[in-house]
Amino acid sequence: MRHFLLIIFSAIIFTSCKSEAKKESDKLPERPNIIFILADDYGIMDTQAYASRVLGTPMDSTFYETPNINKLMAEGVSFSQAYANQLCSPTRASILTGKYASRLGFTTAMPLRETYYNQNLKTPEGYYTHDVLEHKDNIEIEQALINGTSNSAVPTGTDFDAGSDELSIAEALEDYHSAFIGKWHIGGFGAKNYQPADQGFEPLAWFDGGGSAYFDWRKGWDETSKKRFPKMPQDEWEIGDSGNMTKEEYLTDDLTLQALDFMDKRAKIKAEPFFLYFSHFAVHSPYQGKEEEVAYFENKNTKGWNGHKDPVYASMIKSMDRSVGQLLDKLKETGLEENTLVVFMSDNGGIDRKITPRGDGTDNSPFLGGKACLTEGGIRVPLIFRWKGKLKEGQWVDLPVDCTDIYPTILEAAGYDANAISKANSLDGQSILSLLSDTENVQKKYSKKDHYWHYPFNVIYNSPYEPYALTPHSAIRDGNYKLIFDWYGRLRLYNIEEDPFEKNDLALQMPELKDKLFKKLMGWLTENVAKRYWPVINEEYNANEEVRNVPFKDLFSSYITEENTK
Repeated sequence: MRHFLLIIFSAIIFTSCKSEAKKESDKLPERPNIIFILADDYGIMDTQAYASRVLGTPMDSTFYETPNINKLMAEGVSFSQAYANQLCSPTRASILTGKYASRLGFTTAMPLRETYYNQNLKTPEGYYTHDVLEHKDNIEIEQALINGTSNSAVPTGTDFDAGSDELSIAEALEDYHSAFIGKWHIGGFGAKNYQPADQGFEPLAWFDGGGSAYFDWRKGWDETSKKRFPKMPQDEWEIGDSGNMTKEEYLTDDLTLQALDFMDKRAKIKAEPFFLYFSHFAVHSPYQGKEEEVAYFENKNTKGWNGHKDPVYASMIKSMDRSVGQLLDKLKETGLEENTLVVFMSDNGGIDRKITPRGDGTDNSPFLGGKACLTEGGIRVPLIFRWKGKLKEGQWVDLPVDCTDIYPTILEAAGYDANAISKANSLDGQSILSLLSDTENVQKKYSKKDHYWHYPFNVIYNSPYEPYALTPHSAIRDGNYKLIFDWYGRLRLYNIEEDPFEKNDLALQMPELKDKLFKKLMGWLTENVAKRYWPVINEEYNANEEVRNVPFKDLFSSYITEENTK
């Protein structure tokens, strides 16, 4: 009965908030269309204009070419300290819900994995039906810790969700026409009722997987058999839909053409604004480029700049950048340019070839580490807003913000009462719309000071600190300082404002601040992240076989409370 009353009470609050939000939106004479472009595995140093900002080098000296993203930045506002999560699915969950991913159980991104749902198993008490049964890499050295688990689907309120139902950004934009195209990867590996259409989007073309072939991809996207998970309690596998047929043979070009067709159609409907979520697979592996563009980069004389030397990877960036340019051109062609907010972001840092097993990817230097790391190279990403005629051009914001802020920012831009919806749905994000005009936050409208990350996995990627596999990590940024907690028993502290490349560990010099931030981080984890999403001590660990030059130290068991174990 208490649970029922809570649901009713929440519904009343939410209905009231939505009503107030709509009244707020009605005050706007013309509501903007919104295009949100999310790149995949695209590093902050992969954009010429960002690289020039960081290193002060001419843009024409770089190997990669991003003229259209450069244009987006020149005509808009760019963020120098924008954060995503360390991997794609957690970031996508945060963008969709406005919440820290680990609160929802999204702690990693995975290829197809067995879950309680797709194995048609009874879900143990305290677990979620879309939690994976196990996820681990083939790491041969001794491991002091055993991985936590991860969720794989954002709840939609089905019978399997045990009362959970997240309000997606598309659902919150209740009088917008929302469409999704590209990579989903938060739908339980093809689970019925957890795909874009179930979260309020018109699905144009989508795939619920971590990566996709760039040639001959359609058959895999359109597969509906249950062969991969034959025990799934559903008739067909809802892994994707390649959408309308085009003559394009390259995935990035095909998705772009379908997005342009959507924009043409919506341009004719003036009464209803649209929200287009364009989620690129580029530049995620497999590394496959268009032959003529690969050949161009093979012969480019700046090959090797800042460690950027792979012509296939460079060609994939060029294709993705060209897509951005085509979207901007379409806005101008259709007359929508001055009433459309365009946002560009990456889902995590670039795959840094210095720490990957195969040595492929990009190079995030001078930022430390890459995808899967909680150092700046793994989580600091490009973030750009362009609203032609509404924003002062060529501006920079140097305040730290994160991917949970996207949701309330888009809501406020659309005229909704973002604060009311945030309170009603316990969002972690805060709108950064004010920073687009008040770039130095003089008015203090953006007050968020803390940012959190959690990654409870041993990973085959090497640590940026030592030539061994990454161990579970969590982190907090509080103001200028960031503390990284290595669950193996090490704490690192950096003043990111003064030391963005994380060269000077202050943990020994500032022990009081180190302890304060560690306590704050563990308090947040204890309150917000269920224990099944924490790593645990490996009872079979043999310390005598440890290859690291420091012993394992348990810094976390004292924070495991009875309530947290539920």
